[in-house]
Amino acid sequence: MNKVLINGNFLCRNLTGIERFAFETCRCLDELIDSNTEFSILVPANARTIPEYKNIKLVRSKKEIHGFPFWDMGTFAKACKKTKSIGLNFSNTAPLGKLCGFSFIHDVYAKDFPGDFTTFKDKLVKLYCRISYWNIARNAKKIFTVSEFSKKRIIYWYGIPEEKIAVIPNGWEHFLKIKIDNSIFEKFPILKNTGYFFTLGSLQKRKNLKWILKYAKANPGDLFAVSGKTISGMKSKEIEDLSQLKNVVLLGYVSDEEVKALLQNCRAFVFPSYYEGFGIPPLEALAAGAKIIISKAASLPEIYKNSAVYINPNDTNINLNEILNQSTFGKESVLKKYTYSNAAEELLKEIQK
Repeated sequence: MNKVLINGNFLCRNLTGIERFAFETCRCLDELIDSNTEFSILVPANARTIPEYKNIKLVRSKKEIHGFPFWDMGTFAKACKKTKSIGLNFSNTAPLGKLCGFSFIHDVYAKDFPGDFTTFKDKLVKLYCRISYWNIARNAKKIFTVSEFSKKRIIYWYGIPEEKIAVIPNGWEHFLKIKIDNSIFEKFPILKNTGYFFTLGSLQKRKNLKWILKYAKANPGDLFAVSGKTISGMKSKEIEDLSQLKNVVLLGYVSDEEVKALLQNCRAFVFPSYYEGFGIPPLEALAAGAKIIISKAASLPEIYKNSAVYINPNDTNINLNEILNQSTFGKESVLKKYTYSNAAEELLKEIQK
């Protein structure tokens, strides 16, 4: 019998796209497991959440995660050896060498856009990311990524055979369980009676708030609601400038329940990001019934096809109101294709090959 040990490092991390993907895919995987493969998950002592599974066994570690290299390359690697298991790593990191196992590289942002990492802390993040990419590319039993775009970029940088990489896309079903919290409109009453464009994401440079800033400055009659928080120190310089504009409302961190309310009431969800391995927020927006206006860049056209209106992430010389009125949106095929259930089925199939 094959034995797979899931790296539970995502249980200690902030809930962004990668962590959401790991949580939801494992939940669906738990429903599919058969007698051909035994799955366990190594849970850090300081895990923020302890998952409940029927078929995936919980292995409690006495070690806490305080520095991810030490967990991945030490604690998790030793556990794989001890249990004679192949590791499954969701979070762009893995043990060094042949203990790398099955590993995800969601994107190679630090390789494609090294100039986005400017501060000392950013450069350390970039170095760690690039070491992780290289290690997984060279040593993984099988590499998983979330789009054909990311697959091509990994092959481009690391020259590995195409058959070594499988595409396992993201999903959106977690949004079905989220209730709506309209209290966000009490906190920000300006959004109640005025049509607004909404944008969401970690406030990193690649999310391209520069586009929102330039457009909002040039179109004072259009209202923008911007939410999100900084990750890994790579904060966009545009935050302070956006705060000076009367037609931009900076929401800070908002809950999933508030996000759903904002999506259901916005004129459109605007996502000007110039680099995404997949891009979950527009999928959540479609699931909430919002129209989406997104960049014609990276993986986004591949994923969203005719369900979106596309913009040039480097050009704000457009009118959002006009393109909304001129466009039709289709979403059913996208929501049907990209689900965590489909991801789990494909992942299990690849692992059992």
